[in-house]
Amino acid sequence: MLDRIFALPVHQRRLLYGSLVVLIILLYAFALHLPQARELASKKENIRALEAEHARLQAFAVQREKVKNEMAETEELFNQVAAQLPDQKEIPELLRQVSNLGRDSGLEVLFFRQKPEVPHDLYAEVPVEMGVRGGYHQVALFFDKVRHLERIVHITELNLKNPQLRNGQVQIDASFFATTYRFLSEEERERIAKEKAEAQQKKKTKKK
Repeated sequence: MLDRIFALPVHQRRLLYGSLVVLIILLYAFALHLPQARELASKKENIRALEAEHARLQAFAVQREKVKNEMAETEELFNQVAAQLPDQKEIPELLRQVSNLGRDSGLEVLFFRQKPEVPHDLYAEVPVEMGVRGGYHQVALFFDKVRHLERIVHITELNLKNPQLRNGQVQIDASFFATTYRFLSEEERERIAKEKAEAQQKKKTKKK
């Protein structure tokens, strides 16, 4: 075989050698390079997918930590507010305390009427209609004492009337609402939610 190749003219041998080189290159490409290239491309794709997943997990971790911090802040705020709201058994004592503050401020308590509670989703308003008589300074002193109570008491709908001069001092009649708040129990929230759902169902039935 070799003798026959060497017997060929020079240009034919060069052509044959060139063909052999091309054949070797093609064999290398198909047998080794192309599979490696496909494997490399596959690995690169896997790397890109892993990088994307890593970035997603990092973003999730950051977001999770942010949500965790926000939940902790909300819970702390909730506990602070809860500490300022009386529970149901404390309401009578708190209302007596408000009435006594009026007398301690030098006011004459004209009336003190507890009104029906106004329920909301999580809490209920506990309003008291109150009327007092005394000087401007005494009324202001009473409101300041109420403001510094440990429990939240909100003064609204203030009405001043009937100023009169008594013993050299101007006396006025002041009426207002002193409203405190309490958290509803789980049973109360369930009952209120059920009543709201029934009321909405009745409205829909009437419309039909």
